[in-house]
Amino acid sequence: METVNNLLATEVWQGKTLGDYLSLEFLASVVGSVLAAITILILGWIVAAWLGRRVTRIGLRSAHLDDTLFNFLGSILRYVILGFTFLIVLNTFGVQTTSVVAAVGAAGLAIGLALQGTLSNVAAGVMLILFRPLKIGDFVEVADKMGTVKDVTLNFTELASIGNVQIIIPNSEVWGNVIENYSIYPTRRAEWTFGVGYGVNLKQAEQVIRDTIMADERSKPDPEPFIQVNNLGDSSVDFLARVWCDSGDYFQYQADMKRKVKEALDDAGLDIPFPTRTIVQAAE
Repeated sequence: METVNNLLATEVWQGKTLGDYLSLEFLASVVGSVLAAITILILGWIVAAWLGRRVTRIGLRSAHLDDTLFNFLGSILRYVILGFTFLIVLNTFGVQTTSVVAAVGAAGLAIGLALQGTLSNVAAGVMLILFRPLKIGDFVEVADKMGTVKDVTLNFTELASIGNVQIIIPNSEVWGNVIENYSIYPTRRAEWTFGVGYGVNLKQAEQVIRDTIMADERSKPDPEPFIQVNNLGDSSVDFLARVWCDSGDYFQYQADMKRKVKEALDDAGLDIPFPTRTIVQAAE
């Protein structure tokens, strides 16, 4: 019996008796540790929230900064501070935080293996937010989908198609594909092919096409427009026209010029050919 008591005193009570644990000095130290832990938690929570809001407001102060990026950085900073706060609280109770960190790391590895697809989207979302190949309001084409960027989260990118249909694309597909951003530059080059008949005066046809396009206020004289014969087709002489315009005018500008040039060629009496087929019937 004495051997058992000695073993309990050494291994379980760590050389102390139950009376030692119930002493006023020990209880006072426990209460002090609890109060210190509560104080640390409150201070850590306040500091984390304050710094998170400060970082988020940096993006709101300037139109040149991406709000999504600073919202993300603010959230990361807040959680990092809360994590360190939790470790400090454990230290106040004498817990060895090294083992806790190792356990959290092992759990994180297991969760990472189970959620590989989701984490790949999160990793791609971080890259999209940090490097910003696209941002809210841009008109883009990615993963064979075209539309206006409405939101970029850590998991997916939301587009609104030309027909105002919501398109959700996982971030791993966005980051892993070619991104065509039609909004990144202020100007774009519009391009058309206009065919005229072989009997048409080519110099006159070129002048009609040039005058019609350049009369539109959306057409930019610089860079120099390119309007020249580009191809001798089966039934037409094809003019290639390339003119620059503002990116926001591109689609409507392209459609308007097709109609206006066609009408101008008609008014000038210049033939616009269309495919024909001649059927020859052999005599019996």
